[in-house]
Amino acid sequence: MRRVLGHGSFLRFYLLLGLALCVVFFIALGGRSFIEQVRREDYREQLAALPMSLMTQQLASIQGAEQVAEREAMLGRFSEQLGMLLSLKRIENAELNYFEQVRIERGTVLVAENPWQLRQRIPNDVWMLEATFSTWSERQWQGSMVLLGEWLASMPHETRADAVASLHSGSWPLALLSAPPADITSGQQLQLAQGGVLTRLVSDKLSLMLLYQVPGDNQWLQAGPTSRGDTLPVNLHLPLLVGLMVVLSLIIYLIMRSIEARMARLELAATRIASGRLETRVKVESGDFLGRLGMAFNGMANQVQSLLRGQQEMIRAVSHELRTPVARIRFAVQMVEDMTDQPAIRRQLQGIDADISELDELVDEILTYARLGGESINGVELEMALVECRAMAERVIDTLSPLHQSLSLTLEGCSEVELYAEPRYLQRALQNLVSNACRYGKSQVVIRLWDEPHLVRIDIEDDGPGIPPEARSDIFKPFARLDDSRARSSGGYGLGLSIVQKIMAGHGGSVTVDSSPSLGGARFTLLVPRREPPA
Repeated sequence: MRRVLGHGSFLRFYLLLGLALCVVFFIALGGRSFIEQVRREDYREQLAALPMSLMTQQLASIQGAEQVAEREAMLGRFSEQLGMLLSLKRIENAELNYFEQVRIERGTVLVAENPWQLRQRIPNDVWMLEATFSTWSERQWQGSMVLLGEWLASMPHETRADAVASLHSGSWPLALLSAPPADITSGQQLQLAQGGVLTRLVSDKLSLMLLYQVPGDNQWLQAGPTSRGDTLPVNLHLPLLVGLMVVLSLIIYLIMRSIEARMARLELAATRIASGRLETRVKVESGDFLGRLGMAFNGMANQVQSLLRGQQEMIRAVSHELRTPVARIRFAVQMVEDMTDQPAIRRQLQGIDADISELDELVDEILTYARLGGESINGVELEMALVECRAMAERVIDTLSPLHQSLSLTLEGCSEVELYAEPRYLQRALQNLVSNACRYGKSQVVIRLWDEPHLVRIDIEDDGPGIPPEARSDIFKPFARLDDSRARSSGGYGLGLSIVQKIMAGHGGSVTVDSSPSLGGARFTLLVPRREPPA
């Protein structure tokens, strides 16, 4: 089983997802239990709200010198009517925790079971009413209705509605009726007239309703129907659902994060290899599907690196081997030229010597291209130094001006631009582009230097025929040529621009080509990023 799990990334993903669903299920059960507990506590508080609110309101109305004696007498009457043991305690002397203290200060009823204990603060007072009894029964509800009726009977009609509204009835909605309900029987009417409390059952809701006639008055007090509190309120449902969604999303994110991280490492390795860093390898962490994919990826990179290294070594070897026969041919041509005085033969020998020089230059270009490719493949860092770009451009102009006396080579731009780069290769790239511009320019070649915040820009412009837009992406390929004016008759071997591109890649920069806005020909642009010199 362990081997199966180790070799199946998606099987492991599904198993982890199943475990996550189990965790979410148990969290949902725990949340449901917690919410049910909160609902039960709220239901008990709503159940005890009516008698406690009625007693604390009446106790708060007693003021003056005889406050203590009158409250004691009132507590005795309440205790006898409701079957509760009542007492008054100062809030600061009560043993309350922080949350109970906050709820008492807000006027909330604190409810405890086994035995039942109810506590509520008297409004605007430092005293707290405490009621203790064994269990709820009809005595508490009927006694509450009797006490409420007697309290209403002691006040004028016009203030009774406000007094009822000031009470916190909880799960017993209160209403004052000017006539008894029409569906009660004569026996129930007689019970009300004799001062009894009528208990009714609402058939459609199976809820209780209490009815009591205010003593000495044709007004009836109705409490109920009671709310059962069977369903969870929305303010408890919504946090539970949101919490479950957040937990499940977090677990799925953590599961997918490891898979995504491993895929991201594969993507990064592929990107680095595509940029020429063939020494890049993927770290293999397990033998599952992604691990096997990483091993196959590393094997592919090894094979590609071996093939390219062999190709580069073959190119270097062939290029080196070509130098020896080329040197022998040149020596033989010079010996033949020294042995004859015929003009026709000497002209032919000079042509052969020019071809040999051209072949020698081609070998040099191929060696340079192969050397740059090898450095790029093996990840060898270039030997950087501080380069003064204007002085470098002037050296290139001094080198090429004698070879192109019919052209005007000028340098424009910043006076001093310093750059941290490989001096020999950067000058080679600039010289290749200027030579290319001189080869195809008609009368003028301009080099412009631009000192920008994060890079140095070098533009090489000519007034030649330019490069068509559809061919600009192909000219940097090795041995690529155009079919019109930039053809084989114009000179060159098709490697100069490829060498420039490799040099720029080694510096982390780029080379682009477009049309010159001032001269009308081609404009090549070198973009070399700035680097901080080592400490």
